[in-house]
Amino acid sequence: MNSAFENPEWLNYHHLRHFWMIARHRSMTRAAEKLKISQSTLSEQLAELEAWLGQSLFDRRGRELHLTDAGRVALEHAETIFTTGHELMTRFRQSDQNRQRVLRIGAVGPLSKNLQFDFIQPILADTRTRVFVTAGALDELTKQLQEHQIDLVLSNIPIRSDQDQNVFNHLLGKVPVFLVGGRKMKLSPGKFPKYLKDVPLFLPSRQSDVRADFDLILANAGIDPFVHAEVDDMALLRLLALSGEGLALVSKIVVEQELKSQRIKFMQRVPGLAEKYYVLTVRKRFQNAWLGEIVEAFRTRLKELAPAHDIPDA
Repeated sequence: MNSAFENPEWLNYHHLRHFWMIARHRSMTRAAEKLKISQSTLSEQLAELEAWLGQSLFDRRGRELHLTDAGRVALEHAETIFTTGHELMTRFRQSDQNRQRVLRIGAVGPLSKNLQFDFIQPILADTRTRVFVTAGALDELTKQLQEHQIDLVLSNIPIRSDQDQNVFNHLLGKVPVFLVGGRKMKLSPGKFPKYLKDVPLFLPSRQSDVRADFDLILANAGIDPFVHAEVDDMALLRLLALSGEGLALVSKIVVEQELKSQRIKFMQRVPGLAEKYYVLTVRKRFQNAWLGEIVEAFRTRLKELAPAHDIPDA
């Protein structure tokens, strides 16, 4: 056995990294390919690590590997260890205080560009920081997050615990949702939601939690909606609203500038409906203070759009 395991005070980081790779890829075969070692060697090293820890790290169900409770604890510690090691190397290699630091952000494709801009703008005030933004589907961005290709993901969709227990949701805030329309929009008199009967609607796709909640409101009111367009891009929803050809269902942050400039003629707050926004990370806590400060500042910004008395907790 490796001599490192003969000393109970010493952890073999080489074996820990190999465990981390197996957990990331959820496959012995794929991890071995990435590490460019044989599967038998990788299996032996995992067995040594499990023997040293005195715990099984994976449940083997056929060809699939699932983390045990001990495995999830070990993975969380491994994430912390490797992130701290990277920060240590970066700190000593970047002796020049003026050298830029890099923040790599993933943004779920349908996410409001206004929200992305509001999040990024304060970061750009620090000339030492260079920002990269990658748009994509949630599952692909989550994979990049786990492989440390990006540092965080901005999303309006949380990761469920049964989807991935190694990614953490940090709630940024909740913003009220409105039905909005341009100047050409004409509506029949009546109370919400009855007046929506036969009104053309521009709605987010059914992947959106907001859409599901809105559909339920209409169903409970006995309304079969006239869905004129169904899109997963908030910028396009905003333009459709301005067309005056129907009402668009959007969060307040999407049309904030249009509300200020009064380009939006009609606005109906949908009672009890709010869009939630999240930062996803592979750690429970933000890895550095300046990023935590940015997140807290943005939470304050969202609270300005949604007073506490206006948004229910549910």
